[in-house]
Amino acid sequence: MKLRLASPEYVIDIDPLADVLGYIQPCGDEVRIGAMTRHTALLESAFLERELAIFSDAERVIADPVVRNRGTIGGALCQADPSEDLSAVCAAVKARMVIRGTASERVVDMHEFHQGPYETAVGPAEMLVEIRVPLRAGTGSAYLKVDRRVGDWAVVAAGASIELGGDGRIVGAGLALAAVGGDITVPEAEAALVGEPPSDALFERAAGLARSACQPTTDQRGSADYKRHVAGVLTERVLRRAGERALLMKEE
Repeated sequence: MKLRLASPEYVIDIDPLADVLGYIQPCGDEVRIGAMTRHTALLESAFLERELAIFSDAERVIADPVVRNRGTIGGALCQADPSEDLSAVCAAVKARMVIRGTASERVVDMHEFHQGPYETAVGPAEMLVEIRVPLRAGTGSAYLKVDRRVGDWAVVAAGASIELGGDGRIVGAGLALAAVGGDITVPEAEAALVGEPPSDALFERAAGLARSACQPTTDQRGSADYKRHVAGVLTERVLRRAGERALLMKEE
């Protein structure tokens, strides 16, 4: 509405649902996050800080305290701004979105949910009610972004998740970029990581694939070449940090 991309005839206040849809709940091999969980709750969650540090990384650089106290994860995801942080976070950790309508409920992954700038899979008479994030042993994650000023939209951002197997090799990887066009994830880089032991050379190669896959445009935040370069740098850094955290989780 603020961007004049939508002009609904009616606007419904869903804030009274915050008590019902605001939660962070471990459930077996996943954690379930209510769509109306505030940014502040995500930032202050000791569970997420320990198990899914990528959320803590992102929340520290989202907007300002006023926005974090009122804004929600569901609102951010449903806005689907190309420079939005939590879409990249959820894509990197292979989260699934629970969409509920008047007659049914469905669960979709981020590729199906995120359908382009300001477009999601949520249809008429539906709403996003929950985010489900897998919990896997030996997994580390991280998020970094470059912005023009503290709390601003990303110029470029990258999120990564790495799962280590018993032999120390990478058995699962997620890599997502924000604000640089293209697919929300980088499948080529993810595939290159799996089956290999973590190393600086491996992360540099994956960063090169991410740099080649992104499709940034020149705008007031920077040139396309600058954004492409930053995408590679951030990718290498988040992979290294996620790998370090995965090693620590594996040792616990």
